[in-house]
Amino acid sequence: MQHDAPKSTIHVEIIGNRDLPRIVFLHGFLGSKEEWRSLALTLKNRYCSVIVDLPGHGEAPPIETSAHTGFFEHTGESVAQMISVYGLEPCFLVGYSMGGRLALFLALRFPELFSKVVILSASPGLKTLSERSLRQKQDEQIARKIEKNFEGFLQFWYEQPLFFSLKNHPLFKETERKRKKNNPSELALALKLLGTGTQPPLWDELAGNRIPIAFFAGEKDPKFVEIGLQMVKLCPSSNLEIFADCGHALHIENREEFTSRLQFFFNK
Repeated sequence: MQHDAPKSTIHVEIIGNRDLPRIVFLHGFLGSKEEWRSLALTLKNRYCSVIVDLPGHGEAPPIETSAHTGFFEHTGESVAQMISVYGLEPCFLVGYSMGGRLALFLALRFPELFSKVVILSASPGLKTLSERSLRQKQDEQIARKIEKNFEGFLQFWYEQPLFFSLKNHPLFKETERKRKKNNPSELALALKLLGTGTQPPLWDELAGNRIPIAFFAGEKDPKFVEIGLQMVKLCPSSNLEIFADCGHALHIENREEFTSRLQFFFNK
């Protein structure tokens, strides 16, 4: 069953019976709700899955050209409002990469909505204003690449070391095919508005966390393993789980292990 979320920045589909424990899934940059569909169908008899298209992705409404400062927070508020309006709280929350950064924001700013949270390959943002400004400039350059030559951009994107194991995975072609369905100009806008450079830094808020959070990272993604270690030191009620032989997209690279660990964490 499909719905338009209360604020027109996201698109939502609900798979399964709403009386079951509910999981909200947030995809990464270039992804969409389709990234979670097979998992949602696997879990259908045990959980109700709420799969979300974030701004600029999938079937989300076009980003308004007036969108500017505070769009990251606005998007988080849209997800929080959707959860409240549909009466899904308290629910589980799962976010990957860009969706993981958003999930961490939601967990820290709207803790009453969530019982447990799983965050894959994501960070609490950049600590200094100069780091954030530099990142915004870099993302603007990448956004221009996306608009100019989307195919060329995808080739460049997946040549990054953190995607090396995904690129050599049997599911890579299928993943790439799904991601090519996105609208390049919307993706470019999403990168500028939801990138790490525009994210409010959450490092200082980690100490106030009281929700059980599991940070997942791939062994072959050392940057996010290190960030995970730093977060766990600062964040009460959290732990880091490292996935052997996986890179950044561990939920695609080892679906079986990911599904198993996800359910174990939610059930315990």
